Amino acid sequence: MTAGRGHIMGYNQQLREEEVKNKLRRDYFADYDATPIVGDIDFAVAIPRGEGEFDFEQEFLLWAEAKKGRSADIRESFVQLIITIGKARTFDRHLPPAFLGAFDAERIAFIPYNAVLDIFYMSDFDWRVRPSDHTTREFGIVMRLVSDKLDDAMTIFRFGADDAELRAFIRANFVTGRSDVSRVRINRNNFTHIYKKWLVEVKPSIDIDWDVAKAEGVIDIDFYLADILSEHNVSLKDKLFVLLRSDRYYYNIRRKATGALSFDSVEFRDGQRAHRHFWNRYDRPPRRDYWDYIVERRELLVPPDDRERKGAYFTPDRWVELSQDYLAAELGEDWQDEYTVWDCAAGTGNLLAGLTNKWNVWASTIDEQDVRVMHDRIASRALNLLDNHVFQFDFLNDPFTKLPQPLQDIIADPDKRKKLVIYINPPYAEASNARTISGTGANRQALVKETKVYDKYQNTYVYATRELFAQFFIRIYHEIPSCLLAEFSTLKILQASNFRDFRKNFRAKLGRIFIVPADSFDNVRGDFPIGFFIWHCAIRDTFEKIRCDVYNEKGESMGHKSIYSYDKDRFIIEWLRQFYDKSHNNTIAYLRLWGTDVQNNKYVYVCNKLSPNDIKKRMFTRITGHNLIEMCIYYTVRKVIPATWLNDRDQFLYPNDSWRDDAEFQSDCLAYALFTNNVSCGNGVNHWIPFTEAEVDAREKFASHFMSDYIRGRHHPAPQTGDSTGLFDTAATAAAPLAFSPEARAVIDAGRELWRYYHAQPGALADAALYDIKMHFQGTKVTKSGKVQMAAESTDATYTALMADLRTKLKALALRIEPQVYRHGFLKE
Repeated sequence: MTAGRGHIMGYNQQLREEEVKNKLRRDYFADYDATPIVGDIDFAVAIPRGEGEFDFEQEFLLWAEAKKGRSADIRESFVQLIITIGKARTFDRHLPPAFLGAFDAERIAFIPYNAVLDIFYMSDFDWRVRPSDHTTREFGIVMRLVSDKLDDAMTIFRFGADDAELRAFIRANFVTGRSDVSRVRINRNNFTHIYKKWLVEVKPSIDIDWDVAKAEGVIDIDFYLADILSEHNVSLKDKLFVLLRSDRYYYNIRRKATGALSFDSVEFRDGQRAHRHFWNRYDRPPRRDYWDYIVERRELLVPPDDRERKGAYFTPDRWVELSQDYLAAELGEDWQDEYTVWDCAAGTGNLLAGLTNKWNVWASTIDEQDVRVMHDRIASRALNLLDNHVFQFDFLNDPFTKLPQPLQDIIADPDKRKKLVIYINPPYAEASNARTISGTGANRQALVKETKVYDKYQNTYVYATRELFAQFFIRIYHEIPSCLLAEFSTLKILQASNFRDFRKNFRAKLGRIFIVPADSFDNVRGDFPIGFFIWHCAIRDTFEKIRCDVYNEKGESMGHKSIYSYDKDRFIIEWLRQFYDKSHNNTIAYLRLWGTDVQNNKYVYVCNKLSPNDIKKRMFTRITGHNLIEMCIYYTVRKVIPATWLNDRDQFLYPNDSWRDDAEFQSDCLAYALFTNNVSCGNGVNHWIPFTEAEVDAREKFASHFMSDYIRGRHHPAPQTGDSTGLFDTAATAAAPLAFSPEARAVIDAGRELWRYYHAQPGALADAALYDIKMHFQGTKVTKSGKVQMAAESTDATYTALMADLRTKLKALALRIEPQVYRHGFLKE
């Protein structure tokens, strides 16, 4: 794979030099003439000549030295190139290029030709030496003369990892008449991307013990901000936690009582070489109007674990504005004058933007760096707060005696507490999550459990104390009683079964609430809702149900949705258990089970072969002739409701008995399951063929007629009496055939046409299931990870049309079934 196609590590280091040059021509210089041979120079790039132009008129953009593998010191390649040019006086026969370059199989570097121009005119220098001999006195002389120039002017790119920047550099600089170097400009869209590269290339060169520094509250992000918000290696914003001054950083800058400044400083391990090479690619500082944005959005650079711990999730402006509208509607138009506001997980303070009465607003955060950011925003009038109302405070550990005295006075006074609004978007870390369970992420137990709030309340609130956002709410409810809590969080506190103890003990009255898509928040992934809740902690109440307002990602109203606690409900799995068939001699398939909420629907399916993990964890039950309808009802109600961010946490429940008398609903669920299951004849006898051989013109007899017999009414379970499957008495014909809705009949008809077309194909398997038919026509593909899976499309136009028709009919059937799911009580409206 080439660098131009996303290879991270560059070209194969076993390639010969000529092969590397050929790939470079193809991947990066295809729009130029990269074929000229200029003396002994390895590689040249020029503007393509026009018709009738002479060789000496050709405008060169690059002369470069090429190496195979990886060069130990790319500066040596530049020295070799300089001696090659000076020895042949190539500049006397050709117009010198805009750049000199050096590359190997991993990287390429450029310097402006004029950066080393004076070297070619040295007096008393023996240019007759062999350029490739790096041991000569002359080679050493040139190296000493150009080393500093190379470090200052060299721009290095790694093939694959820096492709975007490399292509941008070539586009901007490899043009006719360009005399200066165009670099990538830092902006609000790329500063996070640049940070990731900075971590790899610059951070290791800073002479500091990062583990010790982190323990003291000093993190790499602040060094990076000092870099990008600088000019000529001097940071331009004095309020930053770390400042770059020429060849060193200063941090922990404080003014002593005497007025003198105290600070710590750190230098570079390599004489600042990596730092210079890296920043030669970029144009610093960014535009002035981006400075505040970059500092305010520093949470985008925080590692996920730290971001979750510290609450460093930037609340989008539209939700900040909307939440303040809801506070005004709940508390009255003059609420900002009548109430005190405290954001105790403030981050950089963006949740407080828009508040007008700065004398009534307080902001605290766990990080001193964020305090400095807020002070800087206050100074630039981007944040309407008082400096002395912004302070460092660890809400889950520090005693309230550390608070400013005016806040202590409010918390201590029962009447004043009633006029205190705790207004927060708290951190979301939990003691374990999907990554810790699967072993792909760091366990957060120490992170969450090493708080005083956890120690104090975990016996009462149990599971809820394993999540940081809940710890905030618990301390607020118990230790700042009678206040108001206005907060952003997931709906776990209202709906999750693990939060039953929370709801029993957190007895505040829920006022206004709106919900929005979680992915409308930066760095939050997943299709689930995040809500804004206003809690009246002075009013005792137990949450059971509320009708909330719904907004899409653009802030447009989508109407309303009812949210339930489900604490008094039974779930669908309890209903299903009464139909479990533990006999092992009449299994026709397995129902794979997972969860009882909409978000887990994708893990529910029907198959005739289980994975070892499914068996080990018993995440299945058997489908037999005794429970076929009930199993198909469970499967179908889980599948016909599309999972969205809005219904993601809705729970499937124990239905009312109306489903028993709805024969059409039962048959329709069977029809839906027949044409959406994962059964394969390669995994055993296929009992799920809903047709006879004659209906589909099969070339051979089916091994099982169970399903077609079942549909026609021959579905009385009985001991084996001759049927090859041993599932039913083949003589049983007393029951009436199943009755299907028009939509279900349309699905069956569309399926019949698909089966018939398949059986007309050479090599068709008599017992093929839907999965086998799809595999026949679509084939397989190999994913990037090397996994073999079914291809998404087929080249057979007839099959494609038949499958499209079947899918259309299935969608219509799902729409037919969906209202019955609610009518029978499997889901609440």
